[in-house]
Amino acid sequence: MTVKGDRTSPPLRVLIHGASGRMGQALLRLAAGEPTLQVVAAVTHRPPATRVVDGVAYFAASELPGAPVFDVAIDFSLPEGFDPILALCLQRKAALVSGTTGLSEAQRAALQRAGGDIPVVWASNFSLGVAVLAELVERAAAALPGWDCDIIESHHIHKQDAPSGTALTLGQGVELAGATPRYASLRAGDIVGEHLVQFTGLGERVELTHRATNRDIFARGALHAAQRLTDRPPGLYRVRDLLD
Repeated sequence: MTVKGDRTSPPLRVLIHGASGRMGQALLRLAAGEPTLQVVAAVTHRPPATRVVDGVAYFAASELPGAPVFDVAIDFSLPEGFDPILALCLQRKAALVSGTTGLSEAQRAALQRAGGDIPVVWASNFSLGVAVLAELVERAAAALPGWDCDIIESHHIHKQDAPSGTALTLGQGVELAGATPRYASLRAGDIVGEHLVQFTGLGERVELTHRATNRDIFARGALHAAQRLTDRPPGLYRVRDLLD
């Protein structure tokens, strides 16, 4: 299977599910500049106006079973589109990278079961920097028992959910270490995304921060995960498991 930087192997065949969305468009644009990747299908919710764009075949979601052979699907769609792409990956023994949010408990359980048959990664945030931040936060929480922990997240004014999914994921890591995080949210301007995790003890404070300045980082992270996931055995992976 293709690994980034390996020019001798055939390109990794990628299906992009949710291709008409903002993330889907970014994935198509960035994958086009990566010679180790070949987008073999772009799947949109509605029937496409044009069947082939820049050499990529487009399919409606209802036509998903007819998609060509692929090694990995990258899914940034809606909860109602998640079940069909998961089923297709299981049927074809292809890897799945998904950033679709709002999944039901039943869908999350299906994702867990799928890890027994295919390699799968799901994340609320595919930034490689956030993956490193999550590991540092867990280590800090374990090393600083009894310290206060506050997670402050900032996003653009159009973001609806608060706290953000990334903040909640960071908080879950803190809770695993036995601490109880507190959350604060700010919605202002066009902030792409900032997360500050603050540990406060008597007379000292530790701050761990990640700032996103470009939304392409999420698409780059998903492509990075796709390239490293396909060589892995079946399992449910985190982005931080795929950093090497």
